[in-house]
Amino acid sequence: MIKTLARSIREYKKASIITPLLVTVEVILECIIPFIIAKLVNEMQAGCGMNVIVNYGIQLVVMAILSLAFGVAAGNTCATASTGFARNLRGDMFYRIQDYSFENIDKFSVSSLVTRMTTDVVNVQMSYMMIIRVAIRGPLMLIFSFIMGFAMGGRLAIIFLVTIPLLSIGLALVIRAATPIFRRVFRKYDALNDSVQENVQAMRVVKSYVREEYEKKKFSAAAEDVCKDFTRAERIMALNNPMMQFCIYAGMAFVLSFGSYVVISSQGTEIAVGQMSAILTYSFQILMSLMMLSMVFVMITMSTESAERIVEVLTEKSSLTSPENALSEVRDGSIDFENVSFKYSKKAERMALADVDLHIKSGEFIGILGGTGSSKSTLVQLIPRLYDVTEGCVKVGGTDVRKYDLEALRNSVAVVLQKNVLFSGTIKDNLRWGNPNATDEEMLEACKLAQADEFIQQFPDKYDTWIEQGGANVSGGQKQRLCIARALLKNPKVLILDDSTSAVDTRTDALIRQGFREFIPETTKIIIAQRVASVQDADRIIVMDGGRISAIGNHDELMKTSEIYREVYTSQNKAGDEDVQE
Repeated sequence: MIKTLARSIREYKKASIITPLLVTVEVILECIIPFIIAKLVNEMQAGCGMNVIVNYGIQLVVMAILSLAFGVAAGNTCATASTGFARNLRGDMFYRIQDYSFENIDKFSVSSLVTRMTTDVVNVQMSYMMIIRVAIRGPLMLIFSFIMGFAMGGRLAIIFLVTIPLLSIGLALVIRAATPIFRRVFRKYDALNDSVQENVQAMRVVKSYVREEYEKKKFSAAAEDVCKDFTRAERIMALNNPMMQFCIYAGMAFVLSFGSYVVISSQGTEIAVGQMSAILTYSFQILMSLMMLSMVFVMITMSTESAERIVEVLTEKSSLTSPENALSEVRDGSIDFENVSFKYSKKAERMALADVDLHIKSGEFIGILGGTGSSKSTLVQLIPRLYDVTEGCVKVGGTDVRKYDLEALRNSVAVVLQKNVLFSGTIKDNLRWGNPNATDEEMLEACKLAQADEFIQQFPDKYDTWIEQGGANVSGGQKQRLCIARALLKNPKVLILDDSTSAVDTRTDALIRQGFREFIPETTKIIIAQRVASVQDADRIIVMDGGRISAIGNHDELMKTSEIYREVYTSQNKAGDEDVQE
């Protein structure tokens, strides 16, 4: 885990190394100051002159200034190292997620990935900041103060040998009790964020069904659950502070009482007043350094689970990768499914697709029809290798898709998925996702083909119109047509529309299909639709049922041979037929 996280330090190694060095000098100076004060007190007790006092005073001021300077410098380098480390960590996680397949995303869930890149990274950042500064300062202060205290106080230093083991045992018990609770809390954080994400995305549904109060109660219950666990963990961790305070004051009381007795009884021959004051200071420094260490352990305890969750993301390997010597050119748009079966998870009991044999010629117009859950989308997602087949193989251009370079394959197979997504930016910015180098003329041509140019021209800023995140300021039909235009700009050999014209009217739908036939005849076109009218004029129509191909043929053939197709056609055209009869 540590090795994986350490890779994200990179250019901040220098600041990470300099910080402990600066802290070391700061601690040494702080430990020398009480020694000088002790000598000054003894000199004053012996009746020294003003020149001696001034000399010692100058030494103390210089050391205090130097200690402050090194402390400030350590704080700056520590801040640079910790924030830079956090930035790199988020970047590394984001880049890793970009390589994930759908299968990997499904494993973590979107809300969990968001939590790991925000809350978990902040926890690790705080721990790293403490490790390179406080975790160095604490032990050094403990060691130097103990050595100086033992050298100056002798028997009085025994209290430190008793206090340190007691504190260590108490701290170990606290950490042992709190760690499982923190582990549980972060899993509940994921569930809480998942609830928020679901609610925000489905806000229109929530409002239309007047379920705001229900959602508030559901969120409140989840938040309360997290609060209870955090409260329990914090209560356990809070025991650390009074335990430390008790040891500090007990140690100080022992040093004061026993030290004063030794000073008085020996009349300063065994321990002088100056030594006594230094021992008090060193005892305070020792116990404060222990408190620092306890704070470090508390933070590390909280962040260990966060670190493990981050490492899970960084070490997760995409289930889809390009092979060695991958092919970078797709010959044509022909598609072959050969004995294909597929399931989303190895643990799944049934196949989402089973025994699929299908052969599509380059340039064909294919329609896919079927009920909800018939695995229509699953079938087409295997073509650009968004998922890998469980059994059999899928070929594009006569070659198994697993032999292609992923980028080359997906540039040749454009998919407009069921859930259309637009990004914040202008219409041009969104269109150039299909082709970053697309000219204005190419974008205009693609939008005309997708029947999007008409409504774009009605906007005041036309193609420079700003699109809100998720396309919130355009209608569902407009969003679909922009997504189709974006896919067309890739100039693909295979174009797949996964129910991507459901929000447009039948006339516009027909114009889009007509444009496909006339302007991209060599591109293989696959359209998944719920409306028979959207696929009725296809070269062939595939009827899906329960993850299997039920029938294949053109409209006339399926009307004779496929009961499923006939039922769908009849149900969708019944109302129209009745109107004609009237």
